[in-house]
Order: sequence, then structure tokens, then C-alpha cells
Amino acid sequence: MTMRHDCRGWAIATLIVAMAATSVATGNDGDEGRGDRDDRDGREPYAIGLWGDLPYSDLQAQVGVPNLITDMNAHDLAFTVHDGDLKVGSGVPGSTTPTTCSDAMYLQSLGYLNALNAPAMFTPGDNDWTDCDRPANGGFNSLERLDHERALFFSTPFSFGRHRMRQRVQLAALCRGVQGLVPCVENRRWTVGGVTYATLNVSGSCNNLCDAAPDAAEFFARNRADIIWLQETFDEAVARGSAAVMLISQANPGWDLTDPTRAPLRDPKTLAETDGQPDGFQEFLGALRDEAIGFRRPVAYVHGDSHYFRIDKPLLDAKGRRLENFTRVETFGDNQANGNNDVNWLKVRVNARSREVFTYQPQLVPANRTAVPAP
Repeated sequence: MTMRHDCRGWAIATLIVAMAATSVATGNDGDEGRGDRDDRDGREPYAIGLWGDLPYSDLQAQVGVPNLITDMNAHDLAFTVHDGDLKVGSGVPGSTTPTTCSDAMYLQSLGYLNALNAPAMFTPGDNDWTDCDRPANGGFNSLERLDHERALFFSTPFSFGRHRMRQRVQLAALCRGVQGLVPCVENRRWTVGGVTYATLNVSGSCNNLCDAAPDAAEFFARNRADIIWLQETFDEAVARGSAAVMLISQANPGWDLTDPTRAPLRDPKTLAETDGQPDGFQEFLGALRDEAIGFRRPVAYVHGDSHYFRIDKPLLDAKGRRLENFTRVETFGDNQANGNNDVNWLKVRVNARSREVFTYQPQLVPANRTAVPAP
């Protein structure tokens, strides 16, 4: 059982975040008439859009993602979330679009997010910070790149998009930056129509415990912060009477022993990794399992990372029994060898009055169909 931590009393590290704290203190998450729809009496059905692991090539950056954005904008969505990885894992020499961890790459992605009609959210992925220290990515300091993302993407409590949504922000100075402890401003939470949502900075490459320049101190601080944010999210969902919780992060942490080609192998009962690699996920997964069991209502965990669209129920309890209320959702992601193949998105219909709350509808962007072109 993961112990809860009281993070009250931690100092706020920056003036920008202090201003954000004032903005979110009201608990009324809304801007331009679009905000916290959880009025408890008006839980009307709505739809959201999920995508990630894009773009990975010039074709995807110049054609595939613009097609995807146009397709999403043709739907009536309450909001969208990109679940991390704004670029290919290592820079591509000769690319006409930015593929290293240069400032230009982040600005390109900011443009995509702000081109979406609906409020647009984002959570960082390993390709856009943890792996930036690879020589092929420019040999950056990965922690400095995460600080840059925090300043560029997360300096206010608002989403991106042509319509914005105010979110709650993790303001406690629990995470590490180049200059020491800083607020984990990339971790966000919001409630719409009787369902509570949260993003958490849980990244691939062993959650920063492996790859070119692992950073254990950074991992341990952020992992603690993520667990606190996870627990507070479920606390808020219970307090609001939310019908379900959806969590969004980047990493595929691995869930059992069945998928060695796409995720870490782990004992599904203990959640311990079994392949001898550094385990950046076991404690977090244990806390997630505890919260899902305690919540009892539907819990969806959305991630990218391994580029394989699927919806399944891989989480077991300590006795080996499948958690019926837990669903893993992996979004579409790069299939670079086949151009725009898999540059698609997932539409989720949400109805807080229904038994399972979430209904999943993959959206194959007609202009991006590769193997079997649209009729």
C-alpha cells in the first residue's frame, strides 16, 4: 500500500506559478464559456479526442498531422489530449522539419496544439525531454529541456487550442529543475460532465532511469509528485461524486508478462519488473492499483509510447484477479516506415449516466489512409 503524503506547506518556486495558483484557487475551471462542466445536475454526454507519438517524419509533420487536426476540428469535441512524444526518438539528418530537441521543435508542436478548435492538453514524453541528451537529439541537458517545456507549455493554468480551458495545476515544489526543486506544473487536472481527468508526467526510457544519461534524483522527486497527484485526483473525484476517472501519461509501463516487444515485462501480481532493467514504474503502478480498487467506478489509463492502438484490461490485483473497472487505452502512434499509416486519433464518447461511462471510437483520418486508401 502506497502511503499518502501531505504536500501542503511546500513553497511555490516561481512568480508565474504563484499567479496560476491564484487563478485556479476558485475551482471554477473555465474560459470563454468552456470550463468545468461538472455542475452535478447537467451531466450531458460529450466527446473528447486523444492522440500522441506524432509527428515522427517530414511527411507526418507537413501532411499527416495537419490532416489529423483538420479531421479533429470537424468533430464537436469538449477537449483533446496529446499524450506525449512530439518528435521521433532521435533526430533525422536532413529533415526539413525540426527533429532534434531544438526550440523550433517545441514551437512547431505548440502551433499544432493551438490549431485545434477545442481546448487542447499535452503531457510530456521521453522523446521531447528524457531522451534529449542523446547526441542524435542535439546532446541537450534533458532537465533543461523539461524546464523549457514547463516555461513554454505550462506557464499558465490554461490549455492550448482556439478555445481554452482552465485546469488545476500541481503547484507544490516537488519536482526537480536545473536550479533545484520546482512546481510540477505539467501535471494538470480538470473535471467535465461528471468525470475527472488528470495528466501525469510519467515518461518512457524507464521514466528517466535509463538511456543516455539517467537521473535517479530527478526520477525519485517526480515519481513522488506523480503519486501525490494521482492520489489527490482520486480524492477530488470522490469529493465531487465523479462517475469515472481518466488518467493520461506517456509511458507504457508494462503490465504483465505477455508483451515483451512493446513494454517492460512485470509480474502482474507484484507489479515488479522481471527483465532486469531499471524499474521506473512499480511504485506508481502500485499506487494506481490501490486507487482504482478503492474508487470502484470506471478508471481509464491512457498512454502512448509503444505505438500500438489497443484497449484492454491488463491490470490484476495482488491475488491475480483482473480489475473489472480498469481499462488501459493506448493511442495510435507513429508507423514511420509506412508514412502516414497510423496518423490517426481516438474519439471517446463520455456519458456519466451510463454504466461504463467511456465508449471508444477509433478515427481513421481519410486523407492519411495508406494501405487501403479511402474510397
